[in-house]
Amino acid sequence: MFDEKQLWKERFGRTVKELSRYLRYIFNGHIVIVMVFLLGTAAFYYQEWIKTLPGHFPAAAVMAIILALLVTYSPIYTFFSEADKIFLLPLEDRLSGYFRRSLAVSFFVHAYIMVMGLGVFMPLYARVNDGNFRTFLPFLLILLSLKIINLLIRWKIQYYIETSVHILDACVRYAVNAVFLYFLFRGASPIFMLAAGGLLILLYWFFSVKSRGKGLKWEFLIDQEERRMTSFYRLANMFTDVPKLKDRVKRRKWLDWLLSVIPFKQDATFKNLFVRTFLRSGDYFGLFIRLTFIGAGAIYLISYGMGQILLVPLFMYLTGFQLLPLWNHHQDKLWVNLYPVKGDIKENSFKQLLTSILYVQALLLSLAVLANGGWMASLLSLTLGILFAYVYTHFYIQKRLAGSRA
Repeated sequence: MFDEKQLWKERFGRTVKELSRYLRYIFNGHIVIVMVFLLGTAAFYYQEWIKTLPGHFPAAAVMAIILALLVTYSPIYTFFSEADKIFLLPLEDRLSGYFRRSLAVSFFVHAYIMVMGLGVFMPLYARVNDGNFRTFLPFLLILLSLKIINLLIRWKIQYYIETSVHILDACVRYAVNAVFLYFLFRGASPIFMLAAGGLLILLYWFFSVKSRGKGLKWEFLIDQEERRMTSFYRLANMFTDVPKLKDRVKRRKWLDWLLSVIPFKQDATFKNLFVRTFLRSGDYFGLFIRLTFIGAGAIYLISYGMGQILLVPLFMYLTGFQLLPLWNHHQDKLWVNLYPVKGDIKENSFKQLLTSILYVQALLLSLAVLANGGWMASLLSLTLGILFAYVYTHFYIQKRLAGSRA
């Protein structure tokens, strides 16, 4: 006897267990300390920036543009797997309770994000509205109501396989959400908000009528669920080995000039392998680019000289720590162990690559310091960054590399 309630409990419990397993590695002691420091620094400078805002600052427009993105982005977590399009497809008409629970869980996840997003912007709103925080709860209730209607529309859109329909839906909902929120934060007449809200209800009614008689697009739902889990596994793989992660390789032909400088000789075997892996496999190169840009942006926005200097080794630590999985990237490939090279060449090649990456990042972050902090602070940042890179790659990670060899 098929029990859709039991099926949902099993799928939900399995997913929560899987996420919890890897979240323990992600939020380990080192990362928590770094995150607390970054969040504390960001909160301090955010508050200082808010104090400088004039009374005519367009807070309503800024809040509407950004929070509308959070409202519009409404993925629905179905917890489907590849085999479901064979075994569950014949039972689609008996899964209404399953889908309602999935919508409820998706709403609570998004509700938490909405609380955090509104909480970040309320000090900005209060600054240009004479310190008024009393509207937080009414704003939150309205945002949650918007999220509910957006989730319902999104569910109906998933009956369509055409990409153009999905794109058009996202654009229209974002525009309507942004207009609605702008009227809300500006304190406009409720008539304007009712008109925008009516458009969303009309959209839901329209797609409800059009989707009647259509079947669920199981391939699309399964693909979306696998994409979300793959993104999470890719994040977790920066902190521990994830066997379920499917490795991706990108050609990146425009970076071939970096490979041409590596000599074609036996001692450079692992150097060639690690450099190619960093540039083409997984998300190592993208991670380096993202953290460098984020670090440069944070450094440029901070006006306190010592804070700029300290952020350089901090972002270098984040980069170095999350590039450590590169060391074990090929551990399951037997042929790598058959290379006729000395045992210490692999370790030296990895250290040289990681040191070079961190040296380049130290230079780029120091240029960000130079753009807003002067040449003396930039020179000090570069010196500190080079020193940190050497100590990190030659001493700090030594125990981890030795443990991997064992």
